[in-house]
Amino acid sequence: MSEKTQVLILCTANSARSQMAEGLLRQLAGGSIEVFSAGAKPSHVNPFAIEAMRARGIDISGHSSDHLAHYLDAEFDYVITVCDNAAETCPMFPGAARRIHWSFPDPAAVSGEHATILTSFIAVRDGLEAKLRRWLKTLQ
Repeated sequence: MSEKTQVLILCTANSARSQMAEGLLRQLAGGSIEVFSAGAKPSHVNPFAIEAMRARGIDISGHSSDHLAHYLDAEFDYVITVCDNAAETCPMFPGAARRIHWSFPDPAAVSGEHATILTSFIAVRDGLEAKLRRWLKTLQ
């Protein structure tokens, strides 16, 4: 097991919220945290999530959408759910993982023009960043 704090971020499709949170936490923690993301029904990394993160200076285009089953045997210090469905269906993880739940709306559920959809992704990205910054302060 790594000396670094181990964090798993879960969302149903592992396409937007958890992907953005993974990219943000990786940057904000500056290498002090190993972060992974997964979903119960993984799909693909949403292009709007990639675009919203690129606007923030973070490239998540190389991320993959992983099934949470890949991590069931791993030990995590924290398991963070970023959607209500993931919080309800999240399995128990071995070890002393502390569970944290933050409810964020699904930006992929927004329809309309490109700018409207991107705005929803940026709002969720900014909300995730604010939560992650506050949470990181509690670890110090």
